[in-house]
Amino acid sequence: MATAPSRIARPLRLSEELSAELQRRIASGDLPPGGRLPTEKALGDAFGVSRAVVREAIARLKADGLIETRQGSGAWVMDAPKAINLRFWQGAGPELGELREIFELRVMVEGAVAALAAQRRRVTDLRAMTRHLDAMDAAIANGTDGAEADDDFHIAMARATRNSYVGRLVEFLGRHFSDSRKLAWHGTRRLLAHPEEAQREHRALFDAISHSDADAARRCAREHLRGTAARLGIKLAMDL
Repeated sequence: MATAPSRIARPLRLSEELSAELQRRIASGDLPPGGRLPTEKALGDAFGVSRAVVREAIARLKADGLIETRQGSGAWVMDAPKAINLRFWQGAGPELGELREIFELRVMVEGAVAALAAQRRRVTDLRAMTRHLDAMDAAIANGTDGAEADDDFHIAMARATRNSYVGRLVEFLGRHFSDSRKLAWHGTRRLLAHPEEAQREHRALFDAISHSDADAARRCAREHLRGTAARLGIKLAMDL
């Protein structure tokens, strides 16, 4: 029997490379505390990337509490971190043990979010989730990456709880959970990713929420995460 790999290989995205470089410059003092970051255009020109890549890199640094954005005046290096650094991994990919713990955390958070969303969702929430589900369907049909729509679906579900702190928590964690969701679309190789199966699980979760069935929504959220983990060769404990 072949030995299971100890690490999920995942190439760095440009935004991750840029955020890591900016983080190094903040740590070295090249970008000092209280200092203003160059504009998106200036950063894009300096590193040869698009403004969309710059925005995503800045969002990662903001989620880590290293910078803050001020309306009308750009991004600024924090004098002291305001948030706990919860970056789950950096580099080529996570250790399987670490990835298992991330999925366990997702089970605990997303199961509760799904149940509350089922109790409080409004028609506008269902429309938003439907829009993101349709975007994932299109990505599957076209063979493209639907990870961003996947993120948006989970954020819309969190907003359906009508609890602003839940929504903010999921958006904050979503930047990190996003990397584990991408594995459902990419896996370690395309053959190991089964977005069609994940999408069937998304649809079941949506149906439970749309029918205001909190118990079914919690169960579907957990089954979705167990399924995603299993397709990556990770068996989650049954006592979650």
